[in-house]
Amino acid sequence: MIHYQLCCAHHHEFDGWFRDSAAFDLQVKAGEVVCPVCGSVDISKALMAPSIGASNSKIPEKLGDAMQKMNAQIRQFRRHLEETAENVGKDFAEEARRMHYNETEKRGIYGEASMSDAVELRDEGIDVFPLPPLPEEQN
Repeated sequence: MIHYQLCCAHHHEFDGWFRDSAAFDLQVKAGEVVCPVCGSVDISKALMAPSIGASNSKIPEKLGDAMQKMNAQIRQFRRHLEETAENVGKDFAEEARRMHYNETEKRGIYGEASMSDAVELRDEGIDVFPLPPLPEEQN
């Protein structure tokens, strides 16, 4: 695995882990690497210090703990959404636009949208927040 510090076109920085540099290049080209802040798929590597491993490093253990905490927070947020918002399924982009342009009542919604739909919604000034998939959803 290789770790990169990444940056989107809007200068948001975040981490990414990839099998190798070729996997990073393929995923970026396919628009599969997404800024968790703004949803941009215009991603590049940011400057970062070289990683020098230590023989008794606790970094992998700390990373695992951090990932478990993050996944727990995502699960909690999803439960909250399911309890308080309406699932509009694959009609998410269309329904978000209708609400934005006052064609229907404004309310909390969630659903499915392609990354290109999410980027288009952002470009129209419609706030969306793509949630990363959880490990159990990638099976």
